[in-house]
Amino acid sequence: MNSFFHILSVGGITAFVIFTLTWLLSRKLNNYSLVDIAWSYSLTLLVPVYAWMIQGSPLRSAVTILMATAWSLRLGTYLFIRIKKHHPHEDVRYQVLRQEWRQNLGSRFFLFFQAQALLIVLLSIPFLLVLLNPNPQFSIIEISGITVWFIGIVGETIADAQMQRFKSKPLNKGKVCCVGLWRYSRHPNYFFESVIWWGFWLYACDSPWGWTTIYAPLLLLHFLVRVTGIPLTEKCAIESKGAAYLEYQRTTSAFIPWFTKNSS
Repeated sequence: MNSFFHILSVGGITAFVIFTLTWLLSRKLNNYSLVDIAWSYSLTLLVPVYAWMIQGSPLRSAVTILMATAWSLRLGTYLFIRIKKHHPHEDVRYQVLRQEWRQNLGSRFFLFFQAQALLIVLLSIPFLLVLLNPNPQFSIIEISGITVWFIGIVGETIADAQMQRFKSKPLNKGKVCCVGLWRYSRHPNYFFESVIWWGFWLYACDSPWGWTTIYAPLLLLHFLVRVTGIPLTEKCAIESKGAAYLEYQRTTSAFIPWFTKNSS
């Protein structure tokens, strides 16, 4: 059996190649939003590579690949459709970075892309540890992790579908979506994304050293709540929807779905 560090190094090289090619394509198309698609789809490549190198329990390998690729393909395809629809316009995050990185733009974005490669390799470690687990039977902890993951996948899919349905109606243009799950959380998609990664971590916990990957859901939570998720999304929403969104902020939980406050 290949060692942990040997397999992880293969994953690192694979990620480096993926993100380098994505960077080259992004420069050609003049749209750095493509990094989001590459980041989301990467697990679809990394986890099967790990499983092929380890050649462990067929059932464990199949379940682990299914969990990783279901998350990867769902999010990646959603982003692909959204980015393709808005191309050549970039996501606002990358427009901001273009302004900040006007000097050495290409090289700075190359380093940014490789930072995304490093992040996805770190986030792939829970799956690698599960695949290295020699136990062919699933434990109660692993089954609990699968259950939490499934709740997250279903919840995020419903939230995205509700938002897409709301946006598809011309009468809703410029309005705040506060129907379905969006009535109880301003960002139910982000909440369930976090649930998915807590499920991944719990799934890994019964494998040797699996508990150490708690950094994975914590990293995702940090990015969603403090960095590129809620802060930037809400800044843009206030700019485009004004007082209506400020009232939505006042009455509706930012992250965890909860009962709404009375409108003023």
